[in-house]
Amino acid sequence: MTDFPAPPAPALDRRFVLGTHLSLTVLTAPEETDGRHDLADITLPPGSNTPLHKHTRYEERIWVIEGALTVWAGTDTYTLGPGDFYTITMNTAHTIEAGPEGARTLTMSSPAYFVDLIRRAGTPRSEATPDTEWDLALFDKITAEQGDIILGPPGMTPADLPDDAA
Repeated sequence: MTDFPAPPAPALDRRFVLGTHLSLTVLTAPEETDGRHDLADITLPPGSNTPLHKHTRYEERIWVIEGALTVWAGTDTYTLGPGDFYTITMNTAHTIEAGPEGARTLTMSSPAYFVDLIRRAGTPRSEATPDTEWDLALFDKITAEQGDIILGPPGMTPADLPDDAA
């Protein structure tokens, strides 16, 4: 077996945080695929969760590397562990929550939207401190531009929606 050198670490300008909610490293940026997809290495702290929402312009694909992640998507509910993969289709109401030890995932959106959202709404990791806040107003503005729809607060699942709201 040949020993090849380790690949270079991603550049510092490809690393972001969204407050203390997530840490993201851009592996494939939208401009590198003509917008077809993006790919991010995401770390979520224990219990981190998202508001109930849906994407009207892209699909989200999640592969769990470490920890656990519960996904509520439409009528599906799954707890994913290392090696598990799930696709959240466009226009599907969903929310996710990291397990008690957190989670690390590879997340792809296609077409590419998610990496752009975090680059625009997040903070470069090199500038972040433990007190860095998540600019929720900016995040909401950008998600609306991208066609995302917030359906409810963190902790709400698709089953909590009225039948005509999903």
